[in-house]
Amino acid sequence: MSRVNSQSFQDAFYRLRSNKAFELFVIAIIVFSALVIGVKTYPLPAGLVSAITVMDWMITVIFLFEIVVRFLGEPNKLRFFHSAWNVFDTLIVVVSLVPIENSEMALVGRLVRIFRVLRMVSIIPELRMLLNSLLKALPQLGYVMLMMFIIFYIYAAVGSTFFAPINEDLWGDIALSLLTLFRVMTFEDWTDVMYETMEVYPLSWFFYLSFIFFTAFAFLNMIIGIVVNVLEEEHQRVATEEAAAAGEPTLKELRNEIRELKELLLDKAQR
Repeated sequence: MSRVNSQSFQDAFYRLRSNKAFELFVIAIIVFSALVIGVKTYPLPAGLVSAITVMDWMITVIFLFEIVVRFLGEPNKLRFFHSAWNVFDTLIVVVSLVPIENSEMALVGRLVRIFRVLRMVSIIPELRMLLNSLLKALPQLGYVMLMMFIIFYIYAAVGSTFFAPINEDLWGDIALSLLTLFRVMTFEDWTDVMYETMEVYPLSWFFYLSFIFFTAFAFLNMIIGIVVNVLEEEHQRVATEEAAAAGEPTLKELRNEIRELKELLLDKAQR
């Protein structure tokens, strides 16, 4: 009897955590929490500060309730903490419960409440997919960023060597040259920098145009291409998992079936 009651409670919590209205309510609370954080950055009267403090604790209690519902609705309780997002949400909520507003850890408390906005990512599957795609693309992006740094460093050394006498503030050393080149890559008044050096070196325009071609056009487009490619692979993976969970044949299985049908047709034709 107790097992039946326990199972019914678990089913009830599972239905609640899977309910779209409940998810939208939690998302609304997260957005409201973000607005409260923004409001607290303004000078406010004492009464409003007290009201915001009460609302902040109410938000924390709602988050605690949501975490409990998700945990109790999990069929396998140990698997709940296999998800990094569940661990993150739990830590944020637990730390938010610690009364540290009037202590030396008040700054930590405020930071934790700011990070509660990230819970939007853990709740909305599309945002999780975007973040997972970005994380999976990091190894490939690392090589592109390394190549970009090499190009940056070479051009910064050349610029510091030739252009330092023209403008020490922009080209005085390698660090300043790197910052100047970043300004050029982002097209922030880069023509002013170019025209200044062209007064001494008329052909220095080639230095800037070649640098922009390598960085702003070539490497940045490579970064975009890598992210889009990984995002497409992540979409396919999620679609495959959803199809498998629903009992529908995956694309690979359909291809195998088509190949088997072709082989059967060829065998019949040969006979």
